[in-house]
Amino acid sequence: MVLYVFHKTRKGQNSVFREALRRKSCSLDLFCHTSLRLSWLTLSFLQKLAGEQMGGERVRMGMIGGGPGAFIGAIHRHASALDGDIELVCGAFSSDATTSQSFGSSLHLPPARCYPNYQALFEQEAKLPTGERMQFVAVVTPNHLHFEICRMAFEHGFHVFCEKPATMSTREALELAQIQESSGCLFALAHTYTGYPMIKEARQLVAAGGLGRIVKIVVEYTQGWLASSDADSSKQASWRLDPTKSGVSCCMGDIGVHGANLAEYVSGTSITELCADVGTVVPGRQLDDDGAVLLRFQNGARGALLASQIHIGDENNLRLRVVGDYRALEWSQLEPNTLWVKSNSESTQMRRAGVGALSPQATGVMRTPAGHPEGYIEAFANLYRSFVAQVRKVATGGKVAEDGVDLPGMQSAIRGMAFIENVIAASQSDKKWVPHAVPTGRGALQ
Repeated sequence: MVLYVFHKTRKGQNSVFREALRRKSCSLDLFCHTSLRLSWLTLSFLQKLAGEQMGGERVRMGMIGGGPGAFIGAIHRHASALDGDIELVCGAFSSDATTSQSFGSSLHLPPARCYPNYQALFEQEAKLPTGERMQFVAVVTPNHLHFEICRMAFEHGFHVFCEKPATMSTREALELAQIQESSGCLFALAHTYTGYPMIKEARQLVAAGGLGRIVKIVVEYTQGWLASSDADSSKQASWRLDPTKSGVSCCMGDIGVHGANLAEYVSGTSITELCADVGTVVPGRQLDDDGAVLLRFQNGARGALLASQIHIGDENNLRLRVVGDYRALEWSQLEPNTLWVKSNSESTQMRRAGVGALSPQATGVMRTPAGHPEGYIEAFANLYRSFVAQVRKVATGGKVAEDGVDLPGMQSAIRGMAFIENVIAASQSDKKWVPHAVPTGRGALQ
């Protein structure tokens, strides 16, 4: 069934919105004859129709954080809305009750579901009928609030989709894993870059032996937005540079951990040792804004990770190179629909999303045909799609095995927090190589 909705633009032209119900998840495709910004209210209306046409209910989401001026909150709302499978039903969007109420109203939420704080959200939502209360909560606050919010969510029986890092310390991550296991709730961590189709293609290429034995892994994540102290007072920078809100690291905790996660995700091998040089370039800062880490991997490969937020002129320059003894691959987040495969004996290949025979893992998370670029929002939406599938499975009595889920979860949370702490410790150590010790956490569900 295809639904056409006509919307009058200011120029009197008609924009056509086509909603194609291609999958059970009801993927939402929008095609416009003229440029038009789709309002949240219009999108919510289309999603409601999608749910009705599917003959099923959308999964109900709450949000904590993500209010006025919060970059990542808007990203989560857009990504979770993309497939028409999730409905934002409530939130505590700010530590200020009035701001939370007004912001929730701007999202067309009922006043009664716009809570003054996260404690009230959990207490009141848990009292609602099962078919009305939220089913999971997206946690998009600064780092220092993650643990307590996630703990309360699990204790009240709600699943969690959390920004990274999940906690302020490895000790907290291990404790949270135990609480999660006892609750039987699901947990997902927002390592967004694992959601890109060509990253999944790269992972499958490595797993199939297409590069041969992996010998070198290099990941770079450079930004320039913190190159000057002028940025320090901004909302995005102020808490990231505050150790009481960010933790032991700014740069490595904010972007370096993404690089480490991506290197292990694609290569299929784990970091075992570190040699780090991390520091502060801009005077007066308490936390790192730049660093480099030499890596040793479990399979014997060597590698390097560069993370910098003072790299003037760089936007969000995440780049991964994995080298085997037969071929090598290269991927850049600035050109996410392209994967390069190189060799000394063959012509260099440029693999493009939607073109030719790609792995089912890659094609299964594509929404548009070749030449219609998919990017950051779509990658984020792929994480939400996987998470919602598991929420539905658990709701119907199914089980979700940790090792059977292609979605960052509690084990990624523990491993990521250990990486942050071990890098800082390695940088402060006189030893050349420091073990990347990762405690085991028994989270039953991913």
